[in-house]
Amino acid sequence: MIKVETPDYPIYFGVEGYAVLGEQLNEKNYSKLLILTDSTCNELCLPHFLAHLPTTVPFEIVEIEAGETAKNLTTCEGVWAAMLELGLDRYSALITVGGGVVSDLGGFVASVYMRGIDCYIVPTTLLAMVDASIGGKTGVDLDGAKNCIGSFAMPKMVVIDAQYLETLEARELKSGYAEMLKHGLIYDESYFNHLKDIAQVDFGDIETLIYHGVAIKSQIVQQDPQEQGLRKILNFGHSIGHAVESYYLTNPNKERMLHGEAIAIGMIIESYISTVTLGLNQSIYQGIKESIQYIYGKQIFSETEIEEILSWLKFDKKNRAGEIRMVLLSKIGEASYDVEVTKDLIFSGFVDYLK
Repeated sequence: MIKVETPDYPIYFGVEGYAVLGEQLNEKNYSKLLILTDSTCNELCLPHFLAHLPTTVPFEIVEIEAGETAKNLTTCEGVWAAMLELGLDRYSALITVGGGVVSDLGGFVASVYMRGIDCYIVPTTLLAMVDASIGGKTGVDLDGAKNCIGSFAMPKMVVIDAQYLETLEARELKSGYAEMLKHGLIYDESYFNHLKDIAQVDFGDIETLIYHGVAIKSQIVQQDPQEQGLRKILNFGHSIGHAVESYYLTNPNKERMLHGEAIAIGMIIESYISTVTLGLNQSIYQGIKESIQYIYGKQIFSETEIEEILSWLKFDKKNRAGEIRMVLLSKIGEASYDVEVTKDLIFSGFVDYLK
């Protein structure tokens, strides 16, 4: 059985992982399980999950709305109220079956319910498999500001079953692919070089690619679980990416932008900033820009829109005392954190992105 072992929890790959999950649930003898999913996964993913879950522990299913707009405290309150009504106590456990929103929100719900109950994660999107389910970051958005309310709470187990990817549209797959590109850019040049030409990637072996991305993130998290230092490099592309995402989430005139699509924009602009602040080679930057824009295209921003996006940067969790701090690249595979950046330089990055 393929797995990644971390100091806090195991990560199993493939349908074989369900047997281990079921065995642990039975051994823990939980009073009750809550399976948290969303309206999309309830239809497309939950039947597969339930068919492979060998447990005698009684369970209830709670469904939330699908999408980032449901990732808020109001949804949490609804889940907590349902848990109380359904009789979940301190000896219960929560299992998330869904994408990044479900795992982020569900992990947070579990971390504070009755001062904390066990949580198990079954990610169903590529984004959740390679990023959201790994590392114990939980949280929800507040008034459009990304992940402002949350906690560090490691799950008890993660089961990654690539069969769920068959339920995703190509756009959702590409959203998760952005996080894999990020892992290569910050930590493993050969991994990035393998992924950057998406037309040549063998998606028949997607589980191996996922495994490598999970291993990279796990190695980083193990060295800095509470994100006091090295773990911050996993936020490459996210300072600007989250600002772009928040702008789209709160602007009713804009179409939906997926997390990975916003992070792709952020990675290009933050690579440009890296050429100015850390001396990232210009030709390397151009290669990064061309590779990412080939996959995700180019989003057009007006000057006014850029200014509005920049206003969201004040909510970034990496900031300190009002200073904007980012993760930037000195070369592919090597990143620095807590680099102070000005808004003028970020604006210049947007201008170069649009060229």
